[in-house]
Amino acid sequence: MGKDECKTMLDALNKVTACYRHLVIALGSTSDSQNLREELKKTRKKAQELAVANRTKLTSLLKDKSISKEDRAEYERLWVLFSSSMELLEVDMKRSLEIGQDFPIKVPTRHFIQTGMTGSTTTVAARAMSVQNMKYEADSNIDTVDLRELQSEITQVTQMMEEMEMKVQVAPWAVEAKQEAGAELKSNMSVGNSSVGVISICEEEPKEEEGGGSRDSGIASVCAVFVFVVILASAGILGYLVVNMS
Repeated sequence: MGKDECKTMLDALNKVTACYRHLVIALGSTSDSQNLREELKKTRKKAQELAVANRTKLTSLLKDKSISKEDRAEYERLWVLFSSSMELLEVDMKRSLEIGQDFPIKVPTRHFIQTGMTGSTTTVAARAMSVQNMKYEADSNIDTVDLRELQSEITQVTQMMEEMEMKVQVAPWAVEAKQEAGAELKSNMSVGNSSVGVISICEEEPKEEEGGGSRDSGIASVCAVFVFVVILASAGILGYLVVNMS
């Protein structure tokens, strides 16, 4: 029961940290907005709440001397995954702080970067918060108060990671993986159930019919051969002229 609960809590944290990373990617781009900054704030706070819950649960289990060797190995594996998720969260929070300082919303000091990214980030944020619709607040101090809070929260996350290393001694290199690398990419799970949502980069290109694709490939091959022959002929003529002129 404890292992299933830990896995569920860790999956929730991984989902939220993945959503947070998607949101950070849009910072400073033409998709940046007041709503995005609020989504980032709510998502990172949700991630920190889940991180505290994961730390408390796993710490108590790993300190229990009565658990079996097999259970301890599984909890240590979950602990390593949890630590990795926390490291990613810390990196993304620092990146969010730096970009937020460079691209303020209320008093812009530079133009947003045209990255080609389009679409709203609301779906990603709503999935992270496990809600149908996001509610926004018109925070006029998003550029100052929120950045100060973010800086403070980064310090808290760093301190929590240091405390984790002191309370629980788990060597990452000693923990064995239970599946081969990239196994999750080979999963038959539907994308709709496992995806955390992504921002559209560009409109999907229309799929060509199989026959049309083969025909286009054949034409391209003929054109390539023709160009190659022309180049060879030109080289031969130039060589002939050079020899005769000399």
